Amino acid sequence: MAAILELNHLKKYYSTQKAVDDISFSIEEGSIFGLLGPNGAGKTTLLRMITGIFYPDSGSINFDGKAFIPAEDIIKIGYMPEERGLYKKMKIGEQALYLAQLKGLSRQDALTKVRFWFKKLEMESWWNKKVEDLSKGMSQKLQFVTTVLHEPKLIILDEPFSGLDPVNANLIKDEIYGLAQRGCTIIFSTHRMEQVEEICNHIVLVSMGKKILDGTVAEVKQKFKENEFKIKLSSPPQAIANEAFQILHQESNRSYVVKINEGYSSNQVLQYFISQNTGIEYFSEILPTLNEIFIQLVDGTKSVSRAFQKLD
Repeated sequence: MAAILELNHLKKYYSTQKAVDDISFSIEEGSIFGLLGPNGAGKTTLLRMITGIFYPDSGSINFDGKAFIPAEDIIKIGYMPEERGLYKKMKIGEQALYLAQLKGLSRQDALTKVRFWFKKLEMESWWNKKVEDLSKGMSQKLQFVTTVLHEPKLIILDEPFSGLDPVNANLIKDEIYGLAQRGCTIIFSTHRMEQVEEICNHIVLVSMGKKILDGTVAEVKQKFKENEFKIKLSSPPQAIANEAFQILHQESNRSYVVKINEGYSSNQVLQYFISQNTGIEYFSEILPTLNEIFIQLVDGTKSVSRAFQKLD
């Protein structure tokens, strides 16, 4: 599919700090894209350049097939920041209408869309409440509605599930899937790696201003797998000793975690256990979680940076 957003060698420096240091990647139209990184990695600066709040010191941004012009293109973007961007003293219904009209909708169209979303997310009874009277989860739902109701082509969600209970988190998650199916592109930024694994098609990981990982979730997990498998037998084996693998963990006398040695295949391991006259209930590869990969790469980047600092 065509890329709706392309970042080309973006750089943004604050004094001597390289907040974004030569980052490039592209996002396919209709995808759910994960932008990941620890605190201070440069994610917020990237998002602010994508939304035209900041200008890059060098590099370029292409949006929807042409050079990004904030004054023209911002109307096609919905941005939900991690920090609340709502007027505390204003009534919820009036605020949603006001923000919708700022995005170019007529008052009648805004009213129709606000009522649609309020009904969909079970917010109709909130119309005359003030933002300051809402819980964190309720204000998060309102902020989500004001981000998406003008039907932007690109939606940026920074920690969208913050403060939501499991029921409302699932409600918002279903809406994210629905928006993507209708052709919207979602940039999803969060610290919750399990949410990224579940929701995102493609991820980019940044650390200390640099891109250190770029790929689909499936590709990334395959790249960092360590040739480990879990096997459960129908009965205890007669013996376990073979040059093809090593036992990392024995969960019971029938269940093992094994690591296949270099030069050997999973088929050879299976053949060995079959030769032990025991049935195999299951044999599955253990793939690393995104959380494990995140920690491994971010810690590695910090270690390299500390080494260079010592050399300086």
